[in-house]
Amino acid sequence: MVRKLQPEIIVNDRLDLNETTWGWDYKTPEQFMPKEWVKVNGQKVPWETCQTFSGSWGYFRDEYSWKSPEQLVVMLAETVSKGGNLLLNVGPTARGNFDERASERLAALGKWMKYNSPAVYGCTEAPEQFKKPANSILTYNASTKRLYIHVLEWPFKTLLLEGYKGRFKYAQLLQDGSEIRFSTNTKSGGHTTETSGENDVMLQLPVQKPDSLVPVIELILE
Repeated sequence: MVRKLQPEIIVNDRLDLNETTWGWDYKTPEQFMPKEWVKVNGQKVPWETCQTFSGSWGYFRDEYSWKSPEQLVVMLAETVSKGGNLLLNVGPTARGNFDERASERLAALGKWMKYNSPAVYGCTEAPEQFKKPANSILTYNASTKRLYIHVLEWPFKTLLLEGYKGRFKYAQLLQDGSEIRFSTNTKSGGHTTETSGENDVMLQLPVQKPDSLVPVIELILE
C-alpha cells in the first residue's frame, strides 16, 4: 500500500518487510557500531546507525552516561568511513528544552563541522589502496578526489602514510587550511627512516595538536 501510494518512499528494515518483495531500502543497526560497511548476503547495502547522546533515547533526569563531544565526532567519522549515515537522537525536557549537556554537545559538533565538514558531506569509505595510518579514520570524496585522515591520537611531528607515494599532490589541515609538507624516499637519497619504505610518505606535522576535537588532514589526490 505504502509503495503504491508513494513509489519514491524510503523504508528502513524496522518494518520487517520481505527483502525480495517490497522490502526495506536500508539497514539500521541501533546503539552499536558495525565493524565494516553493513552487508546482506555478502553485498554492501545502504545503512544508518541510530545512536543517542546518553544512555537514554528520551530525556531522563538521572542519566549520567553521556558521550563526550570527542566520542561523538569519532562516531560520526567512523560511520562515514564505513559508508553509513549517523542518526543522533536527543530528547527535550518536559518544558520543551534540550538538556544543557545536549546543547553543549550539539554546539561542539557544530564547531567541529564548521571547518571539517568537507570530510563528512559527500564522503564515504576510502578505496582499498589507501592504507589507514596508525590511530586514524579515513573518509573519501570521489567527486572531489579528496582523502581525509581523521587523526585520533596526535603523533609527535610525523605521520607515516604507507604506500602513498605518487597518490596525492597536496596536504593541508582542514582546521586552518595550513599546508602540511611531506617527503618520500628515493633511490638517490632523500628523507629516510627505519619505519618507511620506498613507496611511503612522511607527513611533517606541527608538534602541538591543532585546536580541534579530532584534527583532519586533507589530501588532494592525483
